[in-house]
Amino acid sequence: MDFWDIFPKRSFIISIALAVAMLMSCRNDIEVISSLTNIDNLPSQTIVNLETIYTDSAKIQLRVKSKLVKSFNQAENPYLEFPKGLEVFFYDENEKIESQLSARYAIYHEADELWEAKDSVVVINANGEILNTEQLFWDENKKLIYTNKFVSITTANEIIYGDGMEANENFTNWKIMKPRGTFYIENE
Repeated sequence: MDFWDIFPKRSFIISIALAVAMLMSCRNDIEVISSLTNIDNLPSQTIVNLETIYTDSAKIQLRVKSKLVKSFNQAENPYLEFPKGLEVFFYDENEKIESQLSARYAIYHEADELWEAKDSVVVINANGEILNTEQLFWDENKKLIYTNKFVSITTANEIIYGDGMEANENFTNWKIMKPRGTFYIENE
């Protein structure tokens, strides 16, 4: 009994072809490996269940809560990433909540002091007005929140839609850039 009787030629050729294909697929791309192991792509710090309070002159200014925060302070432009979202509570001079913001994802660009919230962004002010959008920026230096995305703002007696908005950081003074929908005007 010879080898080809036990192991037919067709099976042998198929086995060799599969082995060669497997070896070829195990080839590693050095750029992919470098990008995955590059220390600049890894967080320098990871925080689970963060709750932090910012104060000024011993008065609470804001409180931030997040289930996960990744700090990339070794990056060329250091930033904080909130991949599981965040909640931010803004306080007035009497330490009462005057507005709050929530989003499913956020990133904070440290050098620019610029926050970007994404995915189901909701802002509620002291008057009970509610802003809904998919992306919102908060510029700490200008004390301004803004977006150029679709927004809806719900007030006590109406819902206003538009593309883009701008407001002070506590969302008490706001304007929609390109309002749309049906508007009712009372004649005096």
